This record gives sequence, C-alpha cells and structure tokens, in this order.
Amino acid sequence: MSNLEVRLATEMDIPELTELGDDLFDNDLKVDRAREFFTDPRHHMVVGLLDGKIVGMASAFHYVHPDKDTTMFINEASVLEELQGQGIGREIIRGLVKYSSSIGCTEAWLATETSNIGARKAYSAAGGVEDAEQAVVFTFENSGLDI
Repeated sequence: MSNLEVRLATEMDIPELTELGDDLFDNDLKVDRAREFFTDPRHHMVVGLLDGKIVGMASAFHYVHPDKDTTMFINEASVLEELQGQGIGREIIRGLVKYSSSIGCTEAWLATETSNIGARKAYSAAGGVEDAEQAVVFTFENSGLDI
C-alpha cells in the first residue's frame, strides 16, 4: 500500500488510539495503562496511518533471558476491519520487526490461532515462518490462586 505510513507510536497517539478503542484493540483503551505502556522502555507499538489517521497497530515488548539473546514478542496486531486484506498488517509487522532489529533483538516472534487465516497470511507475507510444531496455550487467572 503506497500511501501507508508506518511509524513508532508515542504517548501523543493516546487520544486517537482511545477514539479507536475496541475497533482496533480487543477492548476499549485504558488511558492509564496506555501511558504506562508508552513510558516503559521495553514496550513498543508501531502504527499504520492512511491520510494521517491510524488504521492499524502492532504492540510488542522486548526481553532478555539468561541463556538467550534479546528477543521481541509481538503481543497484538490489528487493522481496522474495513481495511483488512490490503497489506496493511503485513507492513506494520515488517516495520515492527525492522525496529526490533534496530534495538538489538536477534528475533521477533508472535502467536495466533490456527483458525486465524487472515493473520497467518499477513505474518507469512511479512516474512514470518510458521513453526512446524503446534503450540498449546495455557492461561492462569490470578484471582483465588493459593500458592
């Protein structure tokens, strides 16, 4: 998409991201959490803009581990529904992966549901390679957990 601008998001984008709310995110934006996100140096977001308006995003964080090089985990990616399938997601992911390299990450990775064919196509088109082994995801709720 030739007129797509891809750039790092900043705290200055919070008002527009708030307006987009659950059209772009899983839920409405929590402004206090968004401020926390943007002030944490390990959290990153890339946005895609058409005509100066945000139409997509991908959020991530980078981390270190005692036996691994710095890695970026792409937590969430989204494009406004009416603009999906036009290559916007691919370019946003490419932008985030390029940025991850610039901050010293040796790889970036993400996960999606096997049924999310659109996302899988976008990630593949962005240069991602699907792992041959399927993963199983476990979620732990922290309320009522007695450890």
